Amino acid sequence: MSNRSHRNAGHIGMNILRKKGLQHSSELKLAASSFETTSHVITVSDCLELLRQVPDNSIQLVVCDPPYNINVADWDEVERYVDWAGAWLREVERVLAPTGNLVVFGGLQYQGEAGSGDLLSLIHWMRQHSKMLLANLIIWNYPNGMSAQRFFANRHEEIAWFAKSTKYFFDLDAVRKKLDPETLEIYKRDKRLNHENLQKGINPTNVWKIPRLNGNSKERVGHPTQKPKALIERIVRSLSYPGSTVLDFFAGSGVTTRVAVETSRHSISADIDKEFPTYISRHLAQLQCDDLLSPPVNYRLLTDGDWSEHPVFSG
Repeated sequence: MSNRSHRNAGHIGMNILRKKGLQHSSELKLAASSFETTSHVITVSDCLELLRQVPDNSIQLVVCDPPYNINVADWDEVERYVDWAGAWLREVERVLAPTGNLVVFGGLQYQGEAGSGDLLSLIHWMRQHSKMLLANLIIWNYPNGMSAQRFFANRHEEIAWFAKSTKYFFDLDAVRKKLDPETLEIYKRDKRLNHENLQKGINPTNVWKIPRLNGNSKERVGHPTQKPKALIERIVRSLSYPGSTVLDFFAGSGVTTRVAVETSRHSISADIDKEFPTYISRHLAQLQCDDLLSPPVNYRLLTDGDWSEHPVFSG
């Protein structure tokens, strides 16, 4: 059977651009805004109330880890889940820049408990009601998890990446997986592969092997469903650029804010949990400890609805 990629319009278009010495927008390294300090909005707020304050076409990346509707906490129970999700998905499409990206965490295995509120239902809603493109379905594979007797124990979670348009931003070089010297030499023997790119590292693929946080992890700040920093960092580095704005309106533990600070992105983060500011302060305390071993980062926190100094609202 011939290689299907040879007949793929997207691959053909990319090859034509490269032969002309041009680049697709997903490969461009957009110039970062002139800034010395990044700004980060921190607020306890309902997702829709927050989104309605955000200007059109102003956000590069939305990181969305919504409630799974499986009743793990008070905030994890929503009636008419898909209708509710549709309301904020419409707002997300409005606020994203033409180069923007949306990443939605979820799980196909939750459909029974969630009452049609799993990730598959959200993808189905997007295909019916949105012009955004499903760029990738990422598999987050982790070695640690619950055991099972009546089915195969689950060791992964799905992450859907949607692009606002075909002009989406994607920085593969920022997240390439480095090869050890011996493996690099083996890869170089394949004349079909680009040696310059091999030196940078290889594509990490859409299966990401990143452990979940264990109970005594130093990263933990007290939130019950905290995501690993390494997972969020790969998303932020590949789908946004320094000086752009990352939005997370189900911010949970606040790890997206921490990653934005560390990678020189601006951010807007919100959660309805009143403990959210406490989680943020614990992340920033960890960050200050890390700064003893690395160059300091400059950032300002904007709280209690003070958006005046954030680039999205001051421009």
